Amino acid sequence: MTGDSRTPPRPEKTRSPELDTRRNKTSSADAASVQTPIPASVFYGSSNGGQGSSHTGYIAPTPSPFREPQLVQDEPIPDLITPGDQWAKPTSNSDWPDASATHWDTAWAGSDIWDNSLTTFKVAIDGRSEDEELNWADTALRERCHRPGPGILPPLLADRMHDPSHVLYSVNVQPQPVVNNLSPTAEEARTAIPHPNAYYCQEHNGWVLVIWRSSSVVPKLTQDYDLPDLARRKRTTSCVGDGEQPFGQANVTHHWHCYERAIDARTLNPPFMRDDTMLDLYLCCQCSMYCLVSDIIPGVVPVDLVDKLTRQKLSHPPPDKTPKASVLSAWETILSIIENRLWKDERRLLMVSGARFQQKVGWNSTLRKIFDILMFHTAPMGEDKERGLALQPPEIDPTTVEGKQVRTTLLRAWAEISAWLMIYQKSNDPSGEYHPRDLHVQVSDAQTMCLTGIGAHSSQLARGMLPDSLVGVEDLDSHWRVLELLAFAYFAQCRCNPANTPTYFSSFYFLVQALYNGGESASDLQQQVVEERGRGRYTNADLQQAAVMLGFGKDGELGVEFDRDVDDKFVLEAWRNARRRAWRDIERGSEMRLELNDALRWIADDRGSVVLKKAWEEERGTGMTIEAAYSTLEVPKDVDESMLLTIFLMRITDQPSQLDKMREAMTVIAETTDSERLRQFLVTGQDPGDATQVNNADMPRGLNQLGNTCYLNSLLQYFYTIKDLRAAITPFANSSVKDLDDSKFTDDDLKRHRVGGRLVTRREILRSKKFVNQLADLFWNLEYCDVPAVTPTIDLAKLALVTSQDEEEDDMDRPGTDASNDTDATLVDDAPPRPAYDRSSSSPVDSPTGSVLGKRTRDGDSAMDVDSPSALQDTDTTAQFEPETASPVSDIPPQSRSEQSIASSSKMKSPSRDSDIEIADPDSRGVQSDSKPPPLPSRKPRQTDDSVMMFGKQHDVSECMDNCIFQIETALLDFQEIAGADDDKTSVVKRLFYGKKRQRLTPLESYDDTRHKSSTHEKEDLFSHLHVNVSDEGFDLYDGLARYFDDVVEVQGSKKRMEVSLVDLPPLLQIQLQRVQFDRETQQAYKSQAYIKYGDTLYVDRFLDSANPEKKARAKSIQAELNASRDRIQRYAQDKARAFTLFYYAPFPPALNATAEFLSKQSILPLPEVTASLLSELRRESDHVTQLLEKERDTVTRLKAQIEDVWQSDRSAAYELTSVFIHRGSSPSWGHYFFYSRNLPEHPEQWFKYNDSEVSAVTKEEVFADTTGSTANPYMLVFARRGSEAIETVHRFDPSKLQEMQED
Repeated sequence: MTGDSRTPPRPEKTRSPELDTRRNKTSSADAASVQTPIPASVFYGSSNGGQGSSHTGYIAPTPSPFREPQLVQDEPIPDLITPGDQWAKPTSNSDWPDASATHWDTAWAGSDIWDNSLTTFKVAIDGRSEDEELNWADTALRERCHRPGPGILPPLLADRMHDPSHVLYSVNVQPQPVVNNLSPTAEEARTAIPHPNAYYCQEHNGWVLVIWRSSSVVPKLTQDYDLPDLARRKRTTSCVGDGEQPFGQANVTHHWHCYERAIDARTLNPPFMRDDTMLDLYLCCQCSMYCLVSDIIPGVVPVDLVDKLTRQKLSHPPPDKTPKASVLSAWETILSIIENRLWKDERRLLMVSGARFQQKVGWNSTLRKIFDILMFHTAPMGEDKERGLALQPPEIDPTTVEGKQVRTTLLRAWAEISAWLMIYQKSNDPSGEYHPRDLHVQVSDAQTMCLTGIGAHSSQLARGMLPDSLVGVEDLDSHWRVLELLAFAYFAQCRCNPANTPTYFSSFYFLVQALYNGGESASDLQQQVVEERGRGRYTNADLQQAAVMLGFGKDGELGVEFDRDVDDKFVLEAWRNARRRAWRDIERGSEMRLELNDALRWIADDRGSVVLKKAWEEERGTGMTIEAAYSTLEVPKDVDESMLLTIFLMRITDQPSQLDKMREAMTVIAETTDSERLRQFLVTGQDPGDATQVNNADMPRGLNQLGNTCYLNSLLQYFYTIKDLRAAITPFANSSVKDLDDSKFTDDDLKRHRVGGRLVTRREILRSKKFVNQLADLFWNLEYCDVPAVTPTIDLAKLALVTSQDEEEDDMDRPGTDASNDTDATLVDDAPPRPAYDRSSSSPVDSPTGSVLGKRTRDGDSAMDVDSPSALQDTDTTAQFEPETASPVSDIPPQSRSEQSIASSSKMKSPSRDSDIEIADPDSRGVQSDSKPPPLPSRKPRQTDDSVMMFGKQHDVSECMDNCIFQIETALLDFQEIAGADDDKTSVVKRLFYGKKRQRLTPLESYDDTRHKSSTHEKEDLFSHLHVNVSDEGFDLYDGLARYFDDVVEVQGSKKRMEVSLVDLPPLLQIQLQRVQFDRETQQAYKSQAYIKYGDTLYVDRFLDSANPEKKARAKSIQAELNASRDRIQRYAQDKARAFTLFYYAPFPPALNATAEFLSKQSILPLPEVTASLLSELRRESDHVTQLLEKERDTVTRLKAQIEDVWQSDRSAAYELTSVFIHRGSSPSWGHYFFYSRNLPEHPEQWFKYNDSEVSAVTKEEVFADTTGSTANPYMLVFARRGSEAIETVHRFDPSKLQEMQED
């Protein structure tokens, strides 16, 4: 510490390199800093005491808020100790390892030595910012916070104020009586002190201006500086002193900031009129205190002459005087000569050769120089040169310029020599019998007053001597000077100058380490270092070691010295290579990676590198070990890479919320095994082992995942294979926002045209055009890019996955937002209401269709797909009804069926008579119809999803497809073209995907026919999908379609037969296999894994409205037999074992056999009923049921063949299989999606597998394989009408064709 810490004295004119001056944006110097100089009668008061060096003290022109300290008697300052036991020697070192046994770094690194909990050690300091301290390397943040820079504590300011080995004195003059007109008056004598705030230094024979004051306004600055925050400084008068901080001590002490040569002494009040005197300004950033300090103001007689004359007298004293008396005699004689000239107007020549002068002073060149400075010039004594030289007194008439100047010089020299003699008289050297003369000045030690003023006195700042163990420690001073009070100084420096945080932490660390190595107890400081380490602090030594860890240095892996010329990319690669080396270190690999992470972060902070900091954040990982990596992926260590990649994809599909952890595990394995294949996979998302096939120019391109968007990728790839759809979308590529928002349609146009059975808004039209624009850009990349896989844009995925209704609901949930751009045209009475419903419910009871596989009711589909008025076939309808299908959703509770009919905002069911005329039940005649739809349930709160979707939630596939189709159709609307069109298929979407079906409702029972006048009801609807329920064994695609086209539904409590026939066939026939089933016993939805057989060709003649009625009747009869036989098989088998089912119903034959086997062998319980005949009967019953099953299965096979024979010759309506969408997973709520596409038209025997970024050619056998026992099953089949040429699977740019065109 200052005064006791063995801090070397400050060389004159030397400043700390940290105390650089700064420009200020606003000058604070103009406000009331300079006032009119006051007269000497006011300036030099009449009272004694106070701050400064005048005889009577200094009377300030305005009262100061600073309470001046009282002067105390000079006394030696005792050794100080800090209050409490912070620096006390510990009584026990049980909490610390033996310093001689272990190095401090090693002992400190162990968590078993110190607890890393928050310390109870508190430092009084305010103004800190957690954000700034943690992000100290952020240049932009530092510029915004505008901190003042490095500072110093009061002890260091005391050292800088003046040489700490010297003493400053306050000098007061006592004027002599006036004896003539030229004698100086009392007021004139007081001007011998250069300034009221000047303090005399004997060692320099000069003065130092020191001014401290509490004021928010500082004197006028010589230039603009970046000063500390004024508002913060105003809040506190002073950091030290009783009562100065009424709400408790906010800071331990002052934190001074230096601004060199900031104040011109001539602007002071009162001014110091000397041209070259500039003062350093010290401002405390925590309070209103400031301090002004000048360099040494030289006295009249230069200090070298004073010292020289003094040494001469000490070394050659007269025989009758001691050395001290000789010095006193010489200087008192010089003082008397000055006094006689000033107060007695002594004008006579002074003989220097006289005996008295020689005895007291002597004569030599030093004395000649001194008297020359005092204007006493030497001259021969008259004309007789032999009589010697004489001193000619100067002219002191104040009425002349020269006389006034000499008078001022002599008065200043008189005061300085008097002060020098007064101090010298108090020295311990003996003066013998010599009696010093009386002096007309008073000199007092001002050291206490100055230290108190700046807050450096021992009563204000508790400090003590260095522990003996630290005395002489090498390099201690440089650290100690930066951190005077350790913890407070460290935090204050980091607060005010965050850019140099590593330097301050290095010093703090060094000092605490020195305490530890010296056996001193500093547990609070040690804990503070631990906490700072936890906040990312590092020392300069750590930074050097970080470079070594990365391989820098002449002996390092790289052989390159680390300096600022090394660019960030090179540093980053060095870090990555070092991490790769660490991966292969089995014993310390994990620890080394953590150390390397710290090394990169330290280097990034030191260089202020955004690139390195970003790489550290993204690539650092958690230090996972190789064992933990294999355990995370649940694979053995000897797994091959191909299997590892497969399992990794399965894991992230089944557990999407663990994606980051699993990617880290894969990274650990890749680096530990040094597998370039795995590294490339992590970067590109595809296995480079198959990249050669994908890179073929003729191969389709894959799509990279954006996060659970595999089913969207399948859908987008499917759209790209449809030739006419692709051709309609492509022109939208590279369209600007202005082009997309070209709203050339009126409100009337909006009223006349519907999409998906409802009106559309302007907002939806613009949104749809943006979607198609993004889709067109994706199509362009799929056609022209050379990379194996293309990444869809985030906007495209968002527009595809989030419906317009989702957006509107979100907007309504945000107050003050405009839900849409609807115009009056879209707010008409005939527009169907948009019911609110909850898509996020995951409860299988409430919504078993909340599945990514998208199970829906059939008439929900028909109602949603209507885009034109229906043709009513039966006119005897007076009441509306909505039939409830018994199949394929017979297993779904009635209360949940209303939710199934709503699949997306693009296909909303309309209750309007204009959009769809419902079939009426004659039995409800006379009951008035209510045109309003039934009330909808209140909206449920949205639930969160644990998937890793970047937006929204994972919708079902059909809803996503509906949303995309809706937007494509909306974007392609041509209001001028379709304004008067009557055709149902007015767009490319309608032409490609939509056909027309006729629904016929008839009574199921014969007595029902007699109760109604009209027993048959028909209507026509558009359709885009056919739905096949997947639940029974032995089904093929024809079986599923047969049940769709001829089924039993429940209408108003009575069962009726619903017969459907196809009136008009679409080019693309989309058949959705509804695998989501509902188990009433468990109240859970589950995915049916049943295999459905299908072929590459589908003949739909049997389902046409124009089919032969006789064949229809015959096939219907056979089908009834077939259904009955299958029902019997179901009853016999009772096989309900499936995923997520809590109960297992065993098939009858195995159950009977198992029962007989168990009863025959058990001997624990006495069962007299179990007889041989019972066991025999059980086995016979098992055999009997088995025979019945075999018989019924043979019957099913026979009946199936009979049905095929009926339609053997009807093959005009042929469809070819083009696409197969696959869902892999055991749950209906999650899984992985991919799809197969047939290479049409050139290579119909070839198939492609689109699995996100990977596209590969596969065999036909893989596409049509029996999936029994597998969780990868088809969920949608797409057939193209033979001869329609709707599909062009591979559409790639061929440069050779372009070359041929150029040659032609």
